[in-house]
Amino acid sequence: MGASLRAVRALVLLAGFYLLGVFLLAALVGVDFAVVTWLHGPVAFKIIIVSVVLAVPIVRGLFMLRTPKGEPPAGIPVTEAQEPLLWRTVREIAQQVGTRAPDEIVLIDEVNAAVAEDARMLGLRPGTRRLYLGLPLMTGLDEMQLRAVLAHEMGHYANFDTRLTPLIARGRAQLIRTIGHFHERADNKVAKERARQEKRDEKRVAKGKGAKGVDTSGQGATYRAMAKIYMAYGNFYMRATRTAGRRQELAADLASVRVAGRDSAASALREINALDSAHDFYMSSYATLGVGAGLLPRPGEVFGGLRKLLDARSEDLDDLRRDLSTEPASPYDSHPPLAERVARIEALPDDGRGGQAARPALELLSDAGAALAALEQVVLTPEALALKRVDWEDLVHQSMTQYVGQGAEEIREAFAAEGAGPGLPALLDAIDADPAVRWRIADRFPKSEEAAAATGRTAREFARPAVRRALNQLVTVELTGRGAARWQLSWSDSAALSYPADGFEEELRLALDAAVADLPDTEPLRKLVLAP
Repeated sequence: MGASLRAVRALVLLAGFYLLGVFLLAALVGVDFAVVTWLHGPVAFKIIIVSVVLAVPIVRGLFMLRTPKGEPPAGIPVTEAQEPLLWRTVREIAQQVGTRAPDEIVLIDEVNAAVAEDARMLGLRPGTRRLYLGLPLMTGLDEMQLRAVLAHEMGHYANFDTRLTPLIARGRAQLIRTIGHFHERADNKVAKERARQEKRDEKRVAKGKGAKGVDTSGQGATYRAMAKIYMAYGNFYMRATRTAGRRQELAADLASVRVAGRDSAASALREINALDSAHDFYMSSYATLGVGAGLLPRPGEVFGGLRKLLDARSEDLDDLRRDLSTEPASPYDSHPPLAERVARIEALPDDGRGGQAARPALELLSDAGAALAALEQVVLTPEALALKRVDWEDLVHQSMTQYVGQGAEEIREAFAAEGAGPGLPALLDAIDADPAVRWRIADRFPKSEEAAAATGRTAREFARPAVRRALNQLVTVELTGRGAARWQLSWSDSAALSYPADGFEEELRLALDAAVADLPDTEPLRKLVLAP
Protein backbone atom coordinates (compact mmCIF):
# COMPACT_ATOMS: atom_id res chain seq x y z
CA MET A 1 0.00 0.00 0.00
CA GLY A 2 1.45 3.38 -1.05
CA ALA A 3 2.05 6.27 1.32
CA SER A 4 -0.94 8.20 -0.07
CA LEU A 5 -3.36 5.33 0.52
CA ARG A 6 -1.95 4.76 3.99
CA ALA A 7 -2.41 8.46 4.76
CA VAL A 8 -6.01 8.29 3.56
CA ARG A 9 -6.69 5.26 5.72
CA ALA A 10 -5.17 6.96 8.75
CA LEU A 11 -7.39 9.98 8.14
CA VAL A 12 -10.47 7.77 7.73
CA LEU A 13 -9.74 5.94 10.98
CA LEU A 14 -9.29 9.27 12.77
CA ALA A 15 -12.49 10.59 11.21
CA GLY A 16 -14.26 7.46 12.43
CA PHE A 17 -13.56 8.53 16.02
CA TYR A 18 -15.19 11.90 15.40
CA LEU A 19 -18.15 10.33 13.60
CA LEU A 20 -18.67 7.95 16.52
CA GLY A 21 -18.70 10.89 18.92
CA VAL A 22 -21.14 12.85 16.77
CA PHE A 23 -23.41 9.80 16.46
CA LEU A 24 -23.46 9.25 20.23
CA LEU A 25 -24.15 12.95 20.88
CA ALA A 26 -26.98 12.83 18.36
CA ALA A 27 -28.37 9.73 20.09
CA LEU A 28 -28.30 11.52 23.44
CA VAL A 29 -30.03 14.57 21.94
CA GLY A 30 -32.66 12.26 20.46
CA VAL A 31 -33.24 10.66 23.88
CA ASP A 32 -33.57 14.09 25.49
CA PHE A 33 -36.06 15.21 22.83
CA ALA A 34 -38.16 12.07 23.36
CA VAL A 35 -38.06 12.56 27.13
CA VAL A 36 -39.15 16.20 26.88
CA THR A 37 -41.94 15.22 24.48
CA TRP A 38 -43.35 12.23 26.38
CA LEU A 39 -42.28 12.59 29.99
CA HIS A 40 -42.59 15.33 32.59
CA GLY A 41 -41.51 15.98 36.13
CA PRO A 42 -38.48 14.70 38.11
CA VAL A 43 -37.99 11.57 35.97
CA ALA A 44 -37.52 13.61 32.80
CA PHE A 45 -35.17 15.99 34.59
CA LYS A 46 -32.97 13.12 35.87
CA ILE A 47 -32.72 11.54 32.42
CA ILE A 48 -31.68 14.85 30.86
CA ILE A 49 -29.06 15.38 33.58
CA VAL A 50 -27.65 11.88 32.93
CA SER A 51 -27.44 12.50 29.19
CA VAL A 52 -25.64 15.81 29.74
CA VAL A 53 -23.14 14.15 32.09
CA LEU A 54 -22.54 11.38 29.54
CA ALA A 55 -21.98 13.97 26.82
CA VAL A 56 -19.13 15.69 28.68
CA PRO A 57 -16.44 12.99 28.08
CA ILE A 58 -17.52 12.69 24.45
CA VAL A 59 -17.18 16.42 23.86
CA ARG A 60 -13.84 16.56 25.71
CA GLY A 61 -12.52 13.77 23.47
CA LEU A 62 -13.75 15.50 20.31
CA PHE A 63 -12.10 18.79 21.17
CA MET A 64 -8.71 17.53 22.29
CA LEU A 65 -6.69 19.99 20.27
CA ARG A 66 -3.20 18.68 20.82
CA THR A 67 -1.79 15.17 20.67
CA PRO A 68 0.05 14.36 23.91
CA LYS A 69 3.71 13.72 23.23
CA GLY A 70 5.57 11.01 25.09
CA GLU A 71 8.90 11.75 26.70
CA PRO A 72 11.76 11.08 24.26
CA PRO A 73 14.45 8.67 25.46
CA ALA A 74 17.16 10.29 27.54
CA GLY A 75 20.40 10.44 25.64
CA ILE A 76 23.30 12.52 24.37
CA PRO A 77 22.94 14.37 21.05
CA VAL A 78 26.10 14.13 18.96
CA THR A 79 27.08 16.55 16.24
CA GLU A 80 28.89 15.78 13.03
CA ALA A 81 31.99 17.46 14.44
CA GLN A 82 31.92 15.13 17.45
CA GLU A 83 31.20 11.89 15.55
CA PRO A 84 32.16 12.40 11.87
CA LEU A 85 32.39 8.71 10.96
CA LEU A 86 29.02 7.83 12.47
CA TRP A 87 27.34 10.76 10.73
CA ARG A 88 29.02 9.90 7.42
CA THR A 89 27.80 6.32 7.74
CA VAL A 90 24.23 7.38 8.50
CA ARG A 91 24.16 9.86 5.61
CA GLU A 92 25.56 7.23 3.24
CA ILE A 93 22.89 4.73 4.26
CA ALA A 94 20.11 7.33 3.93
CA GLN A 95 21.32 8.08 0.39
CA GLN A 96 21.34 4.39 -0.48
CA VAL A 97 17.77 4.02 0.80
CA GLY A 98 16.72 7.17 -1.05
CA THR A 99 15.64 9.42 1.78
CA ARG A 100 16.70 12.51 3.69
CA ALA A 101 19.12 11.80 6.53
CA PRO A 102 18.14 12.64 10.10
CA ASP A 103 18.86 16.13 11.40
CA GLU A 104 19.91 14.86 14.82
CA ILE A 105 21.49 11.70 16.24
CA VAL A 106 20.94 10.90 19.91
CA LEU A 107 22.85 8.10 21.65
CA ILE A 108 20.66 6.25 24.19
CA ASP A 109 21.00 3.41 26.71
CA GLU A 110 18.77 0.82 25.01
CA VAL A 111 19.25 -2.22 22.77
CA ASN A 112 17.33 -0.36 20.12
CA ALA A 113 17.43 2.07 17.24
CA ALA A 114 14.45 4.23 16.37
CA VAL A 115 13.56 7.21 14.22
CA ALA A 116 11.16 10.07 14.84
CA GLU A 117 10.04 13.08 12.90
CA ASP A 118 8.41 16.24 14.23
CA ALA A 119 5.98 16.37 11.32
CA ARG A 120 3.41 19.16 11.27
CA MET A 121 -0.18 19.51 10.13
CA LEU A 122 -1.02 15.91 11.11
CA GLY A 123 1.99 14.64 9.20
CA LEU A 124 1.31 16.52 5.97
CA ARG A 125 4.44 18.66 6.31
CA PRO A 126 7.89 17.24 7.12
CA GLY A 127 9.78 18.26 10.24
CA THR A 128 12.98 17.65 12.15
CA ARG A 129 14.19 14.08 11.83
CA ARG A 130 15.85 12.39 14.78
CA LEU A 131 17.68 9.06 15.03
CA TYR A 132 17.92 7.38 18.44
CA LEU A 133 20.79 4.92 18.51
CA GLY A 134 21.48 2.66 21.48
CA LEU A 135 25.06 2.29 22.66
CA PRO A 136 24.26 -1.19 24.07
CA LEU A 137 23.01 -2.07 20.58
CA MET A 138 26.26 -0.89 19.03
CA THR A 139 28.20 -2.81 21.68
CA GLY A 140 26.74 -6.11 20.48
CA LEU A 141 26.81 -5.62 16.69
CA ASP A 142 29.48 -5.40 14.04
CA GLU A 143 29.46 -2.60 11.49
CA MET A 144 27.56 -4.49 8.78
CA GLN A 145 24.88 -5.57 11.25
CA LEU A 146 24.56 -1.97 12.42
CA ARG A 147 24.28 -0.80 8.82
CA ALA A 148 21.41 -3.27 8.40
CA VAL A 149 19.67 -1.81 11.46
CA LEU A 150 20.22 1.78 10.30
CA ALA A 151 18.96 0.95 6.81
CA HIS A 152 15.81 -0.49 8.38
CA GLU A 153 15.26 2.78 10.24
CA MET A 154 15.96 4.87 7.15
CA GLY A 155 13.41 2.68 5.39
CA HIS A 156 10.78 4.03 7.76
CA TYR A 157 11.68 7.54 6.63
CA ALA A 158 11.63 6.55 2.97
CA ASN A 159 8.19 4.97 3.32
CA PHE A 160 6.83 8.04 5.15
CA ASP A 161 6.06 5.90 8.22
CA THR A 162 7.20 8.63 10.60
CA ARG A 163 5.09 11.22 8.79
CA LEU A 164 1.93 9.21 9.43
CA THR A 165 2.70 8.64 13.08
CA PRO A 166 1.02 11.89 14.29
CA LEU A 167 -2.25 10.89 12.62
CA ILE A 168 -2.25 7.46 14.22
CA ALA A 169 -1.04 8.79 17.57
CA ARG A 170 -3.80 11.41 17.66
CA GLY A 171 -6.51 8.80 17.15
CA ARG A 172 -5.05 6.51 19.82
CA ALA A 173 -4.65 9.37 22.29
CA GLN A 174 -8.22 10.57 21.81
CA LEU A 175 -9.64 7.07 22.22
CA ILE A 176 -7.60 6.43 25.35
CA ARG A 177 -8.54 9.82 26.79
CA THR A 178 -12.27 9.39 26.16
CA ILE A 179 -12.36 5.85 27.55
CA GLY A 180 -10.38 7.05 30.56
CA HIS A 181 -12.89 9.83 31.23
CA PHE A 182 -15.80 7.38 31.26
CA HIS A 183 -13.99 4.96 33.58
CA GLU A 184 -12.94 7.81 35.85
CA ARG A 185 -16.54 8.97 36.21
CA ALA A 186 -17.72 5.40 36.81
CA ASP A 187 -15.10 4.91 39.52
CA ASN A 188 -16.03 8.21 41.17
CA LYS A 189 -19.68 7.21 41.22
CA VAL A 190 -18.82 3.85 42.81
CA ALA A 191 -16.59 5.57 45.39
CA LYS A 192 -19.32 8.05 46.35
CA GLU A 193 -21.91 5.29 46.71
CA ARG A 194 -19.51 3.19 48.77
CA ALA A 195 -18.80 6.13 51.08
CA ARG A 196 -22.51 6.81 51.46
CA GLN A 197 -23.31 3.19 52.36
CA GLU A 198 -20.36 2.93 54.77
CA LYS A 199 -21.52 6.09 56.55
CA ARG A 200 -25.03 4.65 56.74
CA ASP A 201 -23.72 1.44 58.29
CA GLU A 202 -21.68 3.40 60.83
CA LYS A 203 -24.84 5.14 61.98
CA ARG A 204 -26.72 1.84 62.22
CA VAL A 205 -23.94 0.26 64.28
CA ALA A 206 -23.85 3.29 66.57
CA LYS A 207 -27.56 2.75 67.22
CA GLY A 208 -26.98 -0.91 68.01
CA LYS A 209 -28.36 -2.17 64.71
CA GLY A 210 -26.70 -4.55 62.27
CA ALA A 211 -24.79 -3.21 59.27
CA LYS A 212 -26.40 -3.91 55.89
CA GLY A 213 -23.05 -4.11 54.13
CA VAL A 214 -21.82 -2.32 51.03
CA ASP A 215 -23.23 -3.15 47.60
CA THR A 216 -22.13 -0.96 44.70
CA SER A 217 -23.18 -3.32 41.91
CA GLY A 218 -24.77 -1.42 39.08
CA GLN A 219 -23.15 1.89 40.01
CA GLY A 220 -21.42 3.54 37.06
CA ALA A 221 -22.88 0.99 34.65
CA THR A 222 -23.98 3.66 32.18
CA TYR A 223 -20.50 5.18 32.03
CA ARG A 224 -18.90 1.76 31.58
CA ALA A 225 -21.36 0.94 28.79
CA MET A 226 -20.31 4.10 26.96
CA ALA A 227 -16.67 3.20 27.51
CA LYS A 228 -17.27 -0.24 25.97
CA ILE A 229 -18.57 1.39 22.78
CA TYR A 230 -15.35 3.35 22.45
CA MET A 231 -13.28 0.31 23.41
CA ALA A 232 -14.88 -1.67 20.59
CA TYR A 233 -13.87 1.01 18.09
CA GLY A 234 -10.49 1.28 19.82
CA ASN A 235 -9.83 -2.44 19.29
CA PHE A 236 -10.69 -2.08 15.62
CA TYR A 237 -8.52 1.04 15.35
CA MET A 238 -5.54 -0.59 17.05
CA ARG A 239 -5.72 -3.76 14.98
CA ALA A 240 -6.01 -1.78 11.74
CA THR A 241 -3.07 0.50 12.53
CA ARG A 242 -0.94 -2.35 13.88
CA THR A 243 -1.56 -4.41 10.76
CA ALA A 244 -0.26 -1.49 8.72
CA GLY A 245 2.65 -1.21 11.12
CA ARG A 246 3.65 -4.83 10.53
CA ARG A 247 3.68 -4.28 6.79
CA GLN A 248 5.86 -1.22 7.35
CA GLU A 249 8.36 -3.31 9.33
CA LEU A 250 8.60 -5.89 6.54
CA ALA A 251 9.10 -3.15 3.96
CA ALA A 252 11.84 -1.60 6.10
CA ASP A 253 13.51 -5.02 6.35
CA LEU A 254 13.86 -5.03 2.56
CA ALA A 255 15.73 -1.72 2.77
CA SER A 256 18.00 -3.39 5.31
CA VAL A 257 18.76 -6.22 2.87
CA ARG A 258 19.44 -3.85 -0.03
CA VAL A 259 22.01 -1.87 1.93
CA ALA A 260 23.77 -4.45 4.10
CA GLY A 261 23.05 -7.74 2.37
CA ARG A 262 20.79 -10.67 3.17
CA ASP A 263 23.08 -12.38 5.66
CA SER A 264 23.95 -9.23 7.61
CA ALA A 265 20.28 -8.23 7.84
CA ALA A 266 19.24 -11.64 9.13
CA SER A 267 22.18 -11.96 11.54
CA ALA A 268 21.45 -8.49 12.95
CA LEU A 269 17.93 -9.54 13.93
CA ARG A 270 19.20 -12.78 15.45
CA GLU A 271 21.90 -10.92 17.35
CA ILE A 272 19.45 -8.34 18.68
CA ASN A 273 17.25 -11.11 20.04
CA ALA A 274 20.18 -12.47 22.06
CA LEU A 275 21.53 -9.03 22.90
CA ASP A 276 18.24 -7.85 24.38
CA SER A 277 18.17 -10.68 26.94
CA ALA A 278 21.89 -10.41 27.63
CA HIS A 279 21.58 -6.68 28.29
CA ASP A 280 18.73 -7.16 30.77
CA PHE A 281 20.75 -9.83 32.58
CA TYR A 282 23.89 -7.70 32.56
CA MET A 283 22.16 -4.64 34.00
CA SER A 284 20.49 -6.57 36.83
CA SER A 285 23.34 -8.95 37.69
CA TYR A 286 26.46 -6.88 37.01
CA ALA A 287 25.99 -3.16 36.37
CA THR A 288 23.68 -2.61 39.36
CA LEU A 289 25.05 -5.39 41.58
CA GLY A 290 26.77 -2.92 43.90
CA VAL A 291 23.99 -0.34 44.22
CA GLY A 292 22.79 -1.80 47.52
CA ALA A 293 26.36 -1.51 48.81
CA GLY A 294 26.74 2.06 47.54
CA LEU A 295 28.94 1.09 44.58
CA LEU A 296 28.98 1.46 40.80
CA PRO A 297 31.54 0.37 38.18
CA ARG A 298 34.09 2.87 36.93
CA PRO A 299 32.83 5.64 34.60
CA GLY A 300 31.99 4.20 31.19
CA GLU A 301 31.63 0.68 32.56
CA VAL A 302 27.97 0.85 33.65
CA PHE A 303 27.00 0.28 30.02
CA GLY A 304 30.43 -0.57 28.63
CA GLY A 305 30.86 -3.74 30.70
CA LEU A 306 28.26 -5.44 28.54
CA ARG A 307 30.96 -6.27 25.97
CA LYS A 308 32.81 -8.37 28.56
CA LEU A 309 29.68 -10.40 29.27
CA LEU A 310 28.99 -10.94 25.57
CA ASP A 311 32.55 -12.18 24.96
CA ALA A 312 32.41 -14.57 27.91
CA ARG A 313 28.95 -15.99 27.22
CA SER A 314 28.82 -16.07 23.43
CA GLU A 315 28.11 -19.79 23.30
CA ASP A 316 25.38 -19.44 25.95
CA LEU A 317 23.67 -16.88 23.72
CA ASP A 318 23.65 -19.13 20.65
CA ASP A 319 20.29 -20.62 21.64
CA LEU A 320 18.76 -17.13 21.67
CA ARG A 321 20.24 -16.46 18.25
CA ARG A 322 18.68 -19.65 16.89
CA ASP A 323 15.34 -19.83 18.74
CA LEU A 324 13.31 -16.83 17.65
CA SER A 325 9.80 -15.96 18.75
CA THR A 326 7.09 -17.20 16.40
CA GLU A 327 4.31 -15.19 18.05
CA PRO A 328 3.76 -11.44 18.21
CA ALA A 329 3.93 -9.92 21.66
CA SER A 330 0.20 -9.06 21.41
CA PRO A 331 -2.50 -8.64 18.74
CA TYR A 332 -1.54 -4.95 18.70
CA ASP A 333 2.23 -5.43 18.36
CA SER A 334 3.48 -3.36 15.44
CA HIS A 335 6.29 -5.82 14.70
CA PRO A 336 5.71 -9.20 13.03
CA PRO A 337 7.12 -12.20 14.92
CA LEU A 338 10.90 -12.14 14.76
CA ALA A 339 11.01 -15.67 13.33
CA GLU A 340 8.80 -14.55 10.44
CA ARG A 341 10.97 -11.54 9.67
CA VAL A 342 14.17 -13.58 9.68
CA ALA A 343 12.59 -16.36 7.60
CA ARG A 344 11.48 -13.85 4.96
CA ILE A 345 14.96 -12.37 4.74
CA GLU A 346 16.77 -15.71 4.65
CA ALA A 347 14.40 -16.95 1.90
CA LEU A 348 15.68 -14.22 -0.44
CA PRO A 349 18.26 -15.19 -3.09
CA ASP A 350 21.89 -15.22 -2.04
CA ASP A 351 23.33 -11.80 -2.92
CA GLY A 352 26.96 -12.88 -2.55
CA ARG A 353 27.59 -10.54 0.37
CA GLY A 354 27.73 -13.16 3.09
CA GLY A 355 30.74 -13.43 5.35
CA GLN A 356 31.82 -9.82 4.92
CA ALA A 357 34.55 -8.84 7.36
CA ALA A 358 33.37 -6.07 9.62
CA ARG A 359 34.80 -4.17 12.55
CA PRO A 360 32.88 -3.72 15.82
CA ALA A 361 30.15 -1.12 15.47
CA LEU A 362 31.52 0.90 18.41
CA GLU A 363 34.54 1.72 16.26
CA LEU A 364 32.32 4.10 14.31
CA LEU A 365 32.54 6.38 17.35
CA SER A 366 35.50 8.71 17.87
CA ASP A 367 35.84 7.64 21.51
CA ALA A 368 33.43 4.91 22.56
CA GLY A 369 34.61 5.00 26.18
CA ALA A 370 33.96 8.73 26.45
CA ALA A 371 30.51 8.31 24.87
CA LEU A 372 29.60 5.53 27.32
CA ALA A 373 30.75 7.66 30.25
CA ALA A 374 28.85 10.71 28.98
CA LEU A 375 25.69 8.63 28.61
CA GLU A 376 25.85 7.71 32.30
CA GLN A 377 25.74 11.38 33.22
CA VAL A 378 22.49 11.82 31.33
CA VAL A 379 20.71 8.54 32.08
CA LEU A 380 21.62 7.75 35.70
CA THR A 381 19.89 9.48 38.59
CA PRO A 382 21.80 11.99 40.76
CA GLU A 383 21.67 9.41 43.57
CA ALA A 384 23.30 6.77 41.35
CA LEU A 385 25.95 9.19 40.09
CA ALA A 386 26.89 9.97 43.70
CA LEU A 387 27.78 6.32 44.42
CA LYS A 388 31.40 5.30 44.86
CA ARG A 389 33.09 4.07 41.66
CA VAL A 390 35.33 1.01 41.91
CA ASP A 391 36.88 -1.62 39.65
CA TRP A 392 34.77 -4.65 38.77
CA GLU A 393 36.78 -7.00 41.00
CA ASP A 394 36.36 -4.75 44.04
CA LEU A 395 32.71 -4.13 43.24
CA VAL A 396 31.89 -7.84 43.25
CA HIS A 397 33.91 -8.59 46.41
CA GLN A 398 32.66 -5.64 48.45
CA SER A 399 29.05 -6.04 47.36
CA MET A 400 28.88 -9.78 47.98
CA THR A 401 30.66 -9.38 51.34
CA GLN A 402 28.09 -6.82 52.46
CA TYR A 403 25.09 -8.79 51.19
CA VAL A 404 26.23 -12.05 52.78
CA GLY A 405 26.87 -10.19 56.01
CA GLN A 406 23.40 -8.69 55.93
CA GLY A 407 21.91 -12.10 55.23
CA ALA A 408 23.74 -13.49 58.26
CA GLU A 409 22.01 -11.05 60.61
CA GLU A 410 18.89 -13.21 60.92
CA ILE A 411 21.10 -16.24 61.55
CA ARG A 412 22.95 -14.39 64.33
CA GLU A 413 19.63 -13.38 65.90
CA ALA A 414 18.46 -17.02 65.90
CA PHE A 415 21.74 -18.10 67.52
CA ALA A 416 21.65 -15.29 70.08
CA ALA A 417 18.07 -16.21 71.04
CA GLU A 418 19.40 -19.62 72.11
CA GLY A 419 22.43 -18.12 73.84
CA ALA A 420 24.72 -19.32 71.07
CA GLY A 421 26.17 -16.29 69.46
CA PRO A 422 26.30 -13.96 67.81
CA GLY A 423 29.72 -14.81 66.36
CA LEU A 424 31.14 -18.09 65.08
CA PRO A 425 33.45 -18.71 68.13
CA ALA A 426 30.55 -18.32 70.58
CA LEU A 427 28.38 -20.61 68.48
CA LEU A 428 30.99 -23.35 68.44
CA ASP A 429 31.38 -23.00 72.23
CA ALA A 430 27.61 -23.39 72.62
CA ILE A 431 27.59 -26.52 70.44
CA ASP A 432 30.36 -28.06 72.53
CA ALA A 433 28.44 -27.27 75.74
CA ASP A 434 25.06 -28.49 74.47
CA PRO A 435 24.88 -30.22 71.05
CA ALA A 436 21.06 -30.08 71.15
CA VAL A 437 21.25 -26.30 70.77
CA ARG A 438 21.70 -26.90 67.02
CA TRP A 439 18.23 -28.40 66.68
CA ARG A 440 16.63 -25.65 68.78
CA ILE A 441 18.29 -23.09 66.53
CA ALA A 442 16.96 -24.91 63.44
CA ASP A 443 13.43 -24.60 64.89
CA ARG A 444 13.77 -20.83 64.48
CA PHE A 445 14.36 -21.09 60.72
CA PRO A 446 11.52 -21.37 58.16
CA LYS A 447 10.42 -24.98 57.56
CA SER A 448 8.45 -26.95 55.02
CA GLU A 449 5.22 -28.56 56.21
CA GLU A 450 6.92 -31.96 56.16
CA ALA A 451 9.83 -30.74 58.26
CA ALA A 452 7.53 -29.03 60.76
CA ALA A 453 5.57 -32.27 61.25
CA ALA A 454 8.68 -34.46 61.72
CA THR A 455 9.84 -35.66 65.13
CA GLY A 456 12.83 -37.46 66.63
CA ARG A 457 15.62 -38.49 64.28
CA THR A 458 13.61 -37.53 61.21
CA ALA A 459 13.33 -33.98 62.56
CA ARG A 460 17.09 -33.86 63.10
CA GLU A 461 17.73 -34.97 59.53
CA PHE A 462 15.58 -32.09 58.30
CA ALA A 463 17.34 -29.68 60.66
CA ARG A 464 20.91 -30.76 59.90
CA PRO A 465 21.18 -29.10 56.40
CA ALA A 466 19.67 -25.86 57.74
CA VAL A 467 22.23 -25.69 60.56
CA ARG A 468 25.03 -26.56 58.15
CA ARG A 469 24.02 -23.75 55.74
CA ALA A 470 23.88 -21.29 58.63
CA LEU A 471 27.32 -22.33 59.83
CA ASN A 472 28.71 -22.04 56.32
CA GLN A 473 27.33 -18.52 56.00
CA LEU A 474 28.97 -17.48 59.27
CA VAL A 475 32.24 -19.06 58.08
CA THR A 476 32.03 -16.98 54.89
CA VAL A 477 31.46 -13.80 56.91
CA GLU A 478 34.39 -14.68 59.17
CA LEU A 479 36.78 -15.43 56.31
CA THR A 480 35.90 -12.40 54.16
CA GLY A 481 35.95 -10.13 57.19
CA ARG A 482 39.52 -11.19 57.95
CA GLY A 483 40.58 -10.99 54.31
CA ALA A 484 41.24 -14.73 54.21
CA ALA A 485 38.74 -15.29 51.38
CA ARG A 486 37.61 -13.11 48.50
CA TRP A 487 34.64 -13.05 46.16
CA GLN A 488 35.84 -13.46 42.58
CA LEU A 489 34.28 -11.81 39.53
CA SER A 490 33.28 -14.14 36.70
CA TRP A 491 31.77 -12.94 33.43
CA SER A 492 30.81 -16.48 32.46
CA ASP A 493 29.31 -17.64 35.76
CA SER A 494 28.11 -16.44 39.15
CA ALA A 495 30.54 -14.82 41.57
CA ALA A 496 32.42 -17.48 43.54
CA LEU A 497 34.32 -17.40 46.82
CA SER A 498 38.06 -17.90 46.50
CA TYR A 499 39.48 -19.65 49.57
CA PRO A 500 42.94 -19.16 51.15
CA ALA A 501 44.59 -22.27 49.69
CA ASP A 502 44.09 -25.25 47.41
CA GLY A 503 42.11 -27.98 49.12
CA PHE A 504 40.57 -25.55 51.60
CA GLU A 505 37.05 -26.03 50.21
CA GLU A 506 37.22 -29.82 50.72
CA GLU A 507 38.56 -29.39 54.24
CA LEU A 508 35.76 -26.95 54.99
CA ARG A 509 33.16 -29.43 53.75
CA LEU A 510 34.46 -32.10 56.11
CA ALA A 511 34.69 -29.66 59.03
CA LEU A 512 31.08 -28.54 58.56
CA ASP A 513 29.94 -32.16 58.38
CA ALA A 514 31.74 -32.84 61.66
CA ALA A 515 30.09 -29.86 63.36
CA VAL A 516 26.56 -31.03 62.50
CA ALA A 517 27.12 -34.76 63.12
CA ASP A 518 25.09 -36.49 65.84
CA LEU A 519 28.23 -36.37 68.00
CA PRO A 520 29.61 -32.99 66.97
CA ASP A 521 33.28 -32.15 66.69
CA THR A 522 33.96 -28.42 66.29
CA GLU A 523 37.74 -28.68 66.47
CA PRO A 524 38.32 -29.06 62.69
CA LEU A 525 36.26 -25.93 62.04
CA ARG A 526 38.10 -23.99 64.74
CA LYS A 527 41.51 -24.92 63.35
CA LEU A 528 40.52 -24.25 59.76
CA VAL A 529 38.70 -20.94 60.20
CA LEU A 530 39.51 -19.41 63.57
CA ALA A 531 43.16 -20.36 64.06
CA PRO A 532 45.50 -17.38 63.61
